[in-house]
Amino acid sequence: MDSALTTVGLPVALGIIMFGLGLSLTVDDFRDVQRHPRAVVVALACQLLLLPALCFGLVLLLDLPPLLAVGMMLLAASPGGTSANLYSHLFRGDVALNVSLTALNSIVAIVTLPLITNLSIAYFGLSDSVDLQFRKVVEVFVVVLGPVVLGMLVRSRRQDFAARMDRPVRIASAVILFVLVMGVLIDQRDNALDYLAQVGLVATLFCIASLAVGFFVPRAVGVTDRKAIASSFEIGVHNATLAIYVAVEVLGSVEMSVPGAVYGLIMFVLAALWGLLLTRWILPSGTRVAAGPAETGSAGGTEPAPPRHRAN
Repeated sequence: MDSALTTVGLPVALGIIMFGLGLSLTVDDFRDVQRHPRAVVVALACQLLLLPALCFGLVLLLDLPPLLAVGMMLLAASPGGTSANLYSHLFRGDVALNVSLTALNSIVAIVTLPLITNLSIAYFGLSDSVDLQFRKVVEVFVVVLGPVVLGMLVRSRRQDFAARMDRPVRIASAVILFVLVMGVLIDQRDNALDYLAQVGLVATLFCIASLAVGFFVPRAVGVTDRKAIASSFEIGVHNATLAIYVAVEVLGSVEMSVPGAVYGLIMFVLAALWGLLLTRWILPSGTRVAAGPAETGSAGGTEPAPPRHRAN
């Protein structure tokens, strides 16, 4: 896949998506982590511990070939995508928590992504053919986080411009991901049906499990419904573009990018269906989402549920 799509398209696509993330961030979003410690800690534990373990179990259970198995683990190690904020907005989640988690996850992933991926490479016996060096990952995240910082600077100086660009950038991100997914599948067209047959089930199960874990685990430990919804989409909607980029540009394996491409196709549909299920059946009439019980903070105080997020 040595073409303009990867040498130019992938970096530009990732840059646009991360610039869009920066437009939605402020410095205060990082400080918000201290205000909702329980929700943040539980969500990060799900993202960094439960999901990789769950994904590892699925790839072993369904006996994926080594390259596809490592591709799934790379996807599991990728942070949440910017689309998580949109789903949280649509289905009455705490969007501010989404933004804070996305920012924090993107930084933590600098360490956790190469760690999980390299452990997977070693386990599946691919150390002789692929190697995710930490230095390369740092270089990738410098390139990735550069547009985020730029977006934050633009927002701090031109809030009106950032607000106007929010929707167009989100739409562009979705279109870009779709184009990248199609590019991967076209490049692998000779084996595309086999890959879809091998990866489709595990990607679907992993997406459903990620969304469910992201909601029910925080809720089980007392996190309010709106924050649990935010956590669900943050954990279930991965940055598939980043996973594809690392697989193709850093590891040099288009086959390893197939799980990210397949996941990128199905997660939009499954996340929308999950949002409908949450708001119409699991949380009847949305009353609990609008005014959930107070959330007990880690210091022993209480955190009242914020008012329902209004769509523009």
